[in-house]
Amino acid sequence: MEFKLVPQLAQKFVMTPQLQMAIKLLQLNRLELIDAVREELMGNPILEDSADVPDPGAAAAEAAETPTVDRVDAIDARRADAPSGPEERAATEATAQEDYWEKFLDAYANQTPLPTQQRLSSDDMPSLEATLSSRSSLSDYLEGQLRLTLLTDAEIRFATLVIHNLDDNGYLNLQGVVIDVPDKRAEKKAERAAERAREKAERAREEREASGEDLDDLDAPSEPKEEEPVLKEPGGDPEAVANSRRALTIEDLAVSAGLDPEDAEEVLRIIQHLDPVGVASRDLRECLLVQAEVLGYDDEDVVWQLIDRHLPNLERRNFSAIVRDLRCELEDVYEAAKLISTLEPRPGRNFVSEDPAYITPDVYVQKSGSDYIVTTNDDGMPRLKINEQQAKALMKDPKAKEFVQGKLNSAKWFVRSLDQRQKTIVKVTQCIVEKQRDFFEKGIEFLKPMILRDVAETVGMHESTISRVTTSKYVHTPRGIFELKYFFNSSIRRMAEEDIASESVKQAIKKIIGEEDPRSPFSDEQIVKKLETQKILIARRTVAKYREMLGILSSAKRKQYF
Repeated sequence: MEFKLVPQLAQKFVMTPQLQMAIKLLQLNRLELIDAVREELMGNPILEDSADVPDPGAAAAEAAETPTVDRVDAIDARRADAPSGPEERAATEATAQEDYWEKFLDAYANQTPLPTQQRLSSDDMPSLEATLSSRSSLSDYLEGQLRLTLLTDAEIRFATLVIHNLDDNGYLNLQGVVIDVPDKRAEKKAERAAERAREKAERAREEREASGEDLDDLDAPSEPKEEEPVLKEPGGDPEAVANSRRALTIEDLAVSAGLDPEDAEEVLRIIQHLDPVGVASRDLRECLLVQAEVLGYDDEDVVWQLIDRHLPNLERRNFSAIVRDLRCELEDVYEAAKLISTLEPRPGRNFVSEDPAYITPDVYVQKSGSDYIVTTNDDGMPRLKINEQQAKALMKDPKAKEFVQGKLNSAKWFVRSLDQRQKTIVKVTQCIVEKQRDFFEKGIEFLKPMILRDVAETVGMHESTISRVTTSKYVHTPRGIFELKYFFNSSIRRMAEEDIASESVKQAIKKIIGEEDPRSPFSDEQIVKKLETQKILIARRTVAKYREMLGILSSAKRKQYF
């Protein structure tokens, strides 16, 4: 055996730091990219934001354009010396009053403030977030109404617990809360075992007395100790484990608030009659019944019976089954269903405050004549610049030379990767615009089928790179704002024509359903036949899938009877 060097030829894929940085920046969206650039600015002293560097020429130009009192006087002097004819004098007299007020306002805006006045700077003013008002939550709104009721302290404590256990829809949801309770069966078993032990010891003592044995010579039997109830671990007695944990109930809330459990239902009904009516209900049936009761209906009305017994049939529009069971007229069922449709199934929906999701486009597509121009969105993006003076100053220190050299290389790689990212996005977007030109010219019906490979072959990149570029990137077009992924669609076969994009088929289905008669909606099979008239071949199950993706109900649920 010996040690020696042997050259060997092999192919290996090594991701350099530059490549890793480029891939990382390429898959970031706009907001994430801004955060990454700012983080790099904070960690690299060689980089700087050119927007933060003041421009002396721009400052001088701005100062030259700023109006002052002396400039106003100079303008008046030049106007007085200038020759004027009759027409000019008439025009001057007509605008003299306007000139006076302009000079007055300019002079007032540039005068020195009085010493007694104190003006707050922008840093001392409250932030924009501090001036925004927050929406009232459902619990706050209900607690405000509770203070106007005549409930006792215990009832108010119970009502507060109920209010703070409502979900976003306003329903009382206690099913997800599980509490530990003592195992009553285990306690009873332990008590019976202790009782049997005591009885056994007593019988043994009586037998020894009857046989005449000297009890003093015998060890007195020790008193049996009561066995403490022990809950079995999961995997032991399933029945004992089930009894040790159960869902929280309103009776538990009443006990916790110091209220008699028998009064819990009555207080809950008071809460349900607050505004919004039906809040704190435990299911849809109870919610609608409370609203029907407030409207004056009782258990003898068709409205009440529909809610109480036929909600599934009402959802399926199975009015014939309702008529057979209630033995009433079909018109009465129609009228009752029409009234029920006006009730609120989710009382708490108006109090759900969701922050809106704002979309900032990464690129703009603007039409100039017959061409489309693609530009990047640089608003709010820090403009990076390598501070060469700072680098030279730090390089003079021998101890910091290696550190500065590393930061300088990192800054160059980051700037180059950032520039390459912008160029790649523009290049891919230009390719998409060229392939989908009919979409930009005529509308969504002319969107062509396209996959990642089509763009990758055109721009000379890998499909994975195109996927990173188009994910979470948005483009602002004359047709609206779209994600770049939107333009990639599978193809649907057409008769004797080129294929059509799946997104165009969805819009065709949406248009057909929008033009149907609400009293006689089209079934999926009828939609298939109407698409065939447009030379689009598609299966019924595909129509059902696209319809569900568009959030459109089936024909049975779309049908309107009144």
